[in-house]
Amino acid sequence: MFNTAFLDLPPLAHASGEVTLPGSKSISNRVLLLAALCDGATTVHDLLDSDDTRVMLMGLKQLGCTVTPLGGNTWHITGLAAKLPVKQADLFMGNAGTAMRPLTAALSLLTAVHGGAFALSGVPRMHERPIGDLVDALQQLGCPVSYTGQAGYPPLHIGNGQPSALNLSEPIRVRGDVSSQFLTALLLALPLVAKHDIHIDVVGELISKPYIDITLNLLARFGVTVQRDGWQRFTIPAGSAYRSPGDIHVEADASSASYFIALGAIASSAGGQNGIKIQGVGADSIQGDIRFAEAASLMGAHITSGPNWLHITRGIWPLKAITLDCNHIPDAAMTLAVMALYAEGTTTLTNIASWRVKETDRIAAMACELRKLGATVEEGPDWISVAPPAPGGWKPASIHTYDDHRVAMCFSLAAFNADGVPVRIEDPKCVAKTFPDYFECLFSVADAAPGNVPVICIDGPTASGKGTLATEVAARLGYHVLDSGVLYRLVGLSAQRAGLSLLTEDVARPEHAGRITALASAMEVRFGEGRVWLGADDVTDAVRAESAGMAASAVSAIPGVRTALLDLQQRFRQLPGLVADGRDMGTVIFPSAPLKVFLTASAETRAQRRFSQLLGRGQPAIIEELLRALKARDAQDMSRQHAPLKPAEDALLLDNSTQTIDESVAQVLTWWQSKQPF
Repeated sequence: MFNTAFLDLPPLAHASGEVTLPGSKSISNRVLLLAALCDGATTVHDLLDSDDTRVMLMGLKQLGCTVTPLGGNTWHITGLAAKLPVKQADLFMGNAGTAMRPLTAALSLLTAVHGGAFALSGVPRMHERPIGDLVDALQQLGCPVSYTGQAGYPPLHIGNGQPSALNLSEPIRVRGDVSSQFLTALLLALPLVAKHDIHIDVVGELISKPYIDITLNLLARFGVTVQRDGWQRFTIPAGSAYRSPGDIHVEADASSASYFIALGAIASSAGGQNGIKIQGVGADSIQGDIRFAEAASLMGAHITSGPNWLHITRGIWPLKAITLDCNHIPDAAMTLAVMALYAEGTTTLTNIASWRVKETDRIAAMACELRKLGATVEEGPDWISVAPPAPGGWKPASIHTYDDHRVAMCFSLAAFNADGVPVRIEDPKCVAKTFPDYFECLFSVADAAPGNVPVICIDGPTASGKGTLATEVAARLGYHVLDSGVLYRLVGLSAQRAGLSLLTEDVARPEHAGRITALASAMEVRFGEGRVWLGADDVTDAVRAESAGMAASAVSAIPGVRTALLDLQQRFRQLPGLVADGRDMGTVIFPSAPLKVFLTASAETRAQRRFSQLLGRGQPAIIEELLRALKARDAQDMSRQHAPLKPAEDALLLDNSTQTIDESVAQVLTWWQSKQPF
């Protein structure tokens, strides 16, 4: 997951390949609650790992439910059997409506039967999301629910410590035109107290009907069959009781599929592959958002599907503008608003009033951010119209995401624009709500012209702090990092392990240099989590040794080694960008990089740093010897015949002799920001 302040997406060119989606948030949290309420144990497979599900799991644990991870995305839940072993807790629901609303209903009924007192709260935005219609319905029943902040909104206090009489003889009335989650919450909770038939009457038009279908389907899986009279009356039969299905699998998230359906519709394929294949959800999904595929087809996408997969390729181009009632796909419809940027004409999405009360006011948010890109946008209480930018009229934009995962994911698709302008996604980590690895998944199937993948080069002499600076800058930007010195150290280590001499006179012999070059060509190198692997061996500590540094300097003078490593180093240029450190990144490896930094410090300063570093590792060192060795190596690196150490002509010089690492990082980021269009 990208845990950065922003993520810059360069212009993207093509997309093809296969993605496997995470589990559905809507199904995951419903299944967790049902498993917790029933009698018996349930093994839940393919559970979504996200902020919202973690919130639900934590809440269930606080209520006394036994929740056991079994590895991967499988969890074992031991139900409460409609009881309430814990009578008091403060539950934090984050910004998870799929946790806050159902738990509010279930706890209200359980405390009415068993007694107890609970506080439910969330992030500030949750306290702006309406819950009054659900609370009104619960209060009709006699449940002791009250507001501890603004009336109509969380936070809430549930229960007064004592059981309360419930009035279940009259139909329960609940509004359906604000959020379907209010009705879902009642449907999930009322089987706990269904001694006789319980009727729920929906007031107004029920929005997001497909989400109610998900609820009814899952209720049946747990032994409760609800009778439905149209979309206005729902009846929980007398004697209803939850029974564990034993094992249950969570479908992949159809809402998340919308981004990759759109991707297949707007991006041309490359590399001999054809379109985007989505694994984990298909034509027989119980999720209403699978009908997003129909809307994408109307706009021109070519889609085929099976029981657990979808395959999307670009069809009609430009896409066709549409006018569509989106009541049936409220979450996924946001993706249509970004697809409209690639359509010919004006696309109008209607019946989306629920956007106003989601993680943010999504109608206002989408309108604001689409305009930044150059679109012409109109909006109303429950609709939005989008006309694409004129040819050549796309604008680079920094997209504010409003702590809304769907805004971030939708607007990533704007990077495929025809005008080749970049797009910045602010707060990319907000996708953790439902799809923590979204951007990694996107980059696994998308590509850009090599020259469009940004590179920051940080060159300089040994012990100047290049590696530390490169790692920190890359972490701030969410970029990959290349420590070219490690590659040369790996060649040196391989040579030493093979018993090959690294003496200057031996390295100069063509036959000997050829053996070392062959080792370099055959190396299998892998980086990850701060570790370095050579083949199957973790050599992190070995390549950091002083002897490995001297070996690197020796093998780097061999032209064949440099040639062998050139292609390997250039392959590190991957989305979303790269920070490369070494001694010739800006002069040889990435001469067209938009930012080149030559980092240096006095020899005395570098020797002192190396001295402190060695002492910190418990290794003996003499600073005078370190200083002599550094000066000798500088002279060797600067005088070598091939790619001698020197700044690139357009490099910016950074002397960090008196700087902290944070000051150096800030300087590089300032230089980088000055080159961005945002």
